[in-house]
Amino acid sequence: MQRALVLEDVPETRSWLAQIARDAFPGTEVSEAATLRSGREALRRGPVDLALIDLGLPDGSGLELLTEILQDYPEATCVIATTSADDANVVAALAAGAQGYLLKDHPAELLASQLRQISHGIPALSPVIARRIMSHFRNTGPVDSAARLTPRESDVLALIARGLRNAEVAQNLDIAETTVAGYIKTIYRKLGISSRAEAAWHATRMGLAPQRD
Repeated sequence: MQRALVLEDVPETRSWLAQIARDAFPGTEVSEAATLRSGREALRRGPVDLALIDLGLPDGSGLELLTEILQDYPEATCVIATTSADDANVVAALAAGAQGYLLKDHPAELLASQLRQISHGIPALSPVIARRIMSHFRNTGPVDSAARLTPRESDVLALIARGLRNAEVAQNLDIAETTVAGYIKTIYRKLGISSRAEAAWHATRMGLAPQRD
């Protein structure tokens, strides 16, 4: 790692995360940003190898910058660093391309260790997040749902996994919004799910996660 970016709006936490990045990868140049705007300004100064990104920022979601980083620098490693462990945020982050999800209430030594694992091809996941992912897979069973979805249903599933609203899905597929709602109802019934978070999990497992540009 040569250059890292820490996107965090709380100054003390931002400095703490920056030091963790330096401890994990000695010699790395670490830039700090408190908002999406300042994060984008930092990226204009050059590419990053690693980005530690908070979700809740004063001017939007950190997932916005994560997506932009991966579009411009597909080899970059983006890791969410947050206090939120709810399933919806975990799913949204992983579906967007995050290669790690760390909880900031863990000790600095543990977070640095999790980050170092990236060099060995191991995702940087806080233990509680890893356990929840494994539990989810156990509860949902083997993936055999792809064969039961029609091509158009798969298209709809892939788009809602990207976080698109029904109207946006309809625009992308050139169909009526009511038709999209009907597809989603059918997809939920076939997969045995009841939320978009679960839909994103299945889309990723079925190889329908959004492709990076």
